[in-house]
Parts: sequence; C-alpha cells; structure tokens
Amino acid sequence: MCGICGEVRFDGEVASVSAVDRMAQVLAPRGPDEAGAWTDGRLAVAHRRLKVIDPGPRACQPMVATELGLGLVYNGAIYNFCALRHELEALGYRFRSDGDTEVVLKAYHAWGDAFVERLDGMFAFALWETASGRLVLARDRLGIKPLYMAAMTGGLRFASSVPALLAAGGVDTALDPVAVQCYLTLGGAVPAPRTLLAGVRKLPPATVSTIEADGTRQSTRFWQLDRVSPVSEEIDEADLRDELLAILRRAVQRRLIADVPVGAFLSGGLDSSLVVGLMAEATTRPVPTYSIGFERVGRLIGHEFPQSDRVARRFGTEHQSLSVGPVELVRNLEGCVRAMSEPQTGRDAIGFYLLARQAAEVVGVVQSGQGADELFGGYVWHGAMRTLAGASTEELTAAYRRAAFGRDDATAHDALHPSLIGDDHSGHLLAELFDPTHEPKDAGPIAGPLARVLRYETEAQLCEDPLQRLDNMTMASGLEARVPFLDHEVVEFAARLPDRLKASGSGKVLLRQAARSLLPSEIVDRPKVYFPVPQLGAIRGSVLAFVRDVLTQPSAARRQLFRPGYLEDLLAAPRSRRKSRRLWEATTLECWLQVHGI
Repeated sequence: MCGICGEVRFDGEVASVSAVDRMAQVLAPRGPDEAGAWTDGRLAVAHRRLKVIDPGPRACQPMVATELGLGLVYNGAIYNFCALRHELEALGYRFRSDGDTEVVLKAYHAWGDAFVERLDGMFAFALWETASGRLVLARDRLGIKPLYMAAMTGGLRFASSVPALLAAGGVDTALDPVAVQCYLTLGGAVPAPRTLLAGVRKLPPATVSTIEADGTRQSTRFWQLDRVSPVSEEIDEADLRDELLAILRRAVQRRLIADVPVGAFLSGGLDSSLVVGLMAEATTRPVPTYSIGFERVGRLIGHEFPQSDRVARRFGTEHQSLSVGPVELVRNLEGCVRAMSEPQTGRDAIGFYLLARQAAEVVGVVQSGQGADELFGGYVWHGAMRTLAGASTEELTAAYRRAAFGRDDATAHDALHPSLIGDDHSGHLLAELFDPTHEPKDAGPIAGPLARVLRYETEAQLCEDPLQRLDNMTMASGLEARVPFLDHEVVEFAARLPDRLKASGSGKVLLRQAARSLLPSEIVDRPKVYFPVPQLGAIRGSVLAFVRDVLTQPSAARRQLFRPGYLEDLLAAPRSRRKSRRLWEATTLECWLQVHGI
C-alpha cells in the first residue's frame, strides 16, 4: 500500500517538482519504506512505498517501462496478479520484478483501458504514455483506495489525500455548500466527485479517466451493480449457503498474498470473527489478531473483549487487546482528525487509529470485516426498508434518511448558517438513485426498496464512510487494510440474493447460516453491535473540554458554519445521545478545517 501524487501541465509549462515533493512528504506515513519521483517536464509524479508484495528494489516506483513508452505510480494490491502475469508471459511479455506493479503496467499495454476489468483487488493509479502525453487515472470497483484531484490554471494535480493537495498550494479552499449539507444529512459521507472543498474533487469508484496532452478528459465507469439477475427462488438455501462460504474462502485466501505478516482486526462481532476463522483455516501459523476497547461511561460499555477473546481462543490466534483510557483518547483525538483525508463522523475512527498503530508494530497487513452489513442487510434500518414495498421514491427517500441518519434537509437547515442553506441536495441525490425508472430497462424485474438502498450503500456510501475511515486510520501508521467482503465476487453474489436472505430478524440471514460451520452460536446469533466509544457517545469531562475548545476557537466563529445558538444548545446538553452525535460531527468538521489551516 502506498501514496501517489503528481502534477500534469497542458499549457506547455514545466510541472512543479517542488509542489509534488511537498505532496509526497504529506503522504510519507502511507508509504514509510521508500520514496521515488520522476519527471519529463510537463509531468511530475512521486510515490511513497509501503513494501508488502515484492519488497526488493526492482518493484520500486515510479515504474517506467521505456521499451513500452509507459510509466506508473500505483497504490493498491492486485490479488490475481500471478494469473495475469502468466497470461501476459504467454503473449510475449517479460518481467524484471515479482510483484503486482509491473503486471498493472504491462496489462495496460496489452489490453488498453479495459484491462481494469481483469483486476481483482483494490487500486488507485496514474499511468502515462510518454509519446502521446496521455494520462490515465483509475480507481477500483468499490473505491477502497482513494484518489483526489485539484484543477489548476493550465494543469491538474492528483494525490492519495486531500491534505497532500493542500500542501502543494493553490487549492480553492472555499467550502462547497452542497457537500456541507451532504456531510450533515448522509452521516458524514460526501458522494463523489464532490468534497467539502470547492477546489478538490475525487475520482468516483470504478472509474477510468483519460486525460489527453491538451487537457481533454473522458471518464468511463467500468463496473456497477445496477440490477443483477436475482437467483431463482427454487435454488436450495443450503446450496446458496455453501456457495457463499466458498466465495468468502477464496476472498480471504486472496488477501493473504503478501511478503509481510498478515493479521486481522477482531471486534468479536460476526463479520470480523468469520474473517478470522477463514484466515485460520487457510494458514498454518497462528493469525495475529487485534481488539480495542474504551473505558465504560455509565451504562455504555466500551469493549467487546469477552467475544473477541472467545474467538481468539477458538482459532488459536496470537491475540492482543488494547484498553484505552480517557486521557489517551483525548491525547490522540487531534491526530486522528489530522489523519482524515476528509472529515468523518464515525466515532470508531479513533479506535481504528489507535489499533492500527499497535498492529503495525507486528504485521504489515490486516484483514477487516467492513462491508458485510451493506451487502447482506445487517443494519437495523434494513428491516424497515423491506416493509416499504409499493412506497413512492419520495417516501422511500424520506424513510431511509430518518432511519439511517436521523436527519433530513429540514434538520440540516436548523443547524447550518443561512449562507450555507440551499436546495435539498442529498434528498435529490437519493431520490435519483432510488428511482426505479432510472434503471436499465433490460436488466430484469424492478428492484425492491431494500435492494435499492443496499445498492446505494454499496456503490456510494461505503467508500465515503467506513472504507475511507479504514484506509485513513490504518495508513496513518503505514498499515495495509484488506476487506474480503468487498471482493467483487462476494459483492455480486450478495446483490443477487432475495431480501428474505438478508434483512430478516437480526439481519444477514444467509451470512449467519454460512458462519455456523465455523463460529459458536453466541457469536453468530448476537444482534448488531456498533463499535463502542462511550466517551464520544456521552460527551463529558476531558472530551467535552476538547470539543468546547475546538468549537469556540476564533476561527470557528469567523467561519460561521452553523446558525447562531446551535452549538451553544448542543454544548448545554452534551450527554444526550442525539446531541452528542451532533456535537461530534460538528467538532470533527471544525477540527479538520483548523488542523489543515483552512
């Protein structure tokens, strides 16, 4: 896993090597093992390397194949690179390295832009043709790996994070009112291509963007769920269960490919426990596993140690549990926010931030359970979506926003300063995605409400919320996180399942059935538990002091993000669950703007 950045000029000027170097310095935590740079005048790129596959010098980046007239900076892991290499060798290609980077480079030469459809894995890359000046930017199917862009006069800059682009200078840092509203009404997720900053955009998932030497651009989406053909109701559930387990086994095994130790985050819930069980099946050595917990606040318990310990014992893992007190929590809050490429409202970010730091002392890669809830209907609101058959698009949109985010356009207007209030942008976005008339006419029966919600969460929400958080928090410690549930084979299988095998009862019906052959019933049958950080769920004491300090800074008053009196009202009752949630989303946003000098 790595960090990439670059600048390309379309006006005949020379790309700024110093600006690219400043971006690369910010990306150093993503790739602490090695640094590289390359320029031909109009293009300058840099790479920060985390050595995971083929750690030798022949796999260094930027990788330039002079004989092919191509160059590449790449962030990711391609799990089927050995199979692709064999195909390419049969076509006459020869290789100097043993990793996946050179495979990506030569696969483009062999198969053109469509080669991304052959890649099984996570990736974000910039590839260039030295003769034509063409630049190709691409991002994996689910947006697991990030890629941001900032337009400039006569050119374009790109990087793996927003702070890296800010370090280069010249970015329009005015707040995008549409993005601010989406941040508040979609749980902190600002859908691509927008970011909170007017001058920064992100490449959407599953997209290849080609930029010619004159700046002409064309973007193509190479994968999407839309509507997949559902499985026949006549197929036996036992057969589906066995097929799912086989697919998950392959997904976990693919993500064991590494030249460094591979561990796992283990919360003790169904998803991470299943991943650990499948890893233990596939390896002969004990799996390093990591859990984290926070000090209890009143009735709010801050850990799942009994469950994670039980799973660790069952599979004989090398387990470490990290207990975090309030002093250490507060000491690390600003560093956690600083590591965010965009502000994120998820209160579990601090957990991943601290746990990644501990895991990185032993392993270079961790597998994690993100994505299972979005694929298999694991959230509490998914059951409610099943009951909305026959509801209009407007009714589905309103019900979903209330259930999933507890906020809609009206409540956002209650929070925001009048200067930032506009149309109901997030409502329009969801209504368009939920509207069945926008689906392809030849793709089978109209998807029901739950299927449309899960498709939105899989294609748009996942990459902006849990995946961005996982990437940012792990890469802050130079740790690569892999997500087997988001293997595209798993995603496509889940999309075909009927609603009754997803959001019934406690949810994730078929996944729970598949897990019974590996996990104890106490783990399989546990209701959904959200990652507990009690100090951020009932804000008080030193955490409240941190929050108050951030929100009362002079820069916050000058910025005028929120209407007069809104923050004061929240600070007057910080222990309320609803108000503490609102306080934390406001604090994260304001703290992120402050630490990055915006």
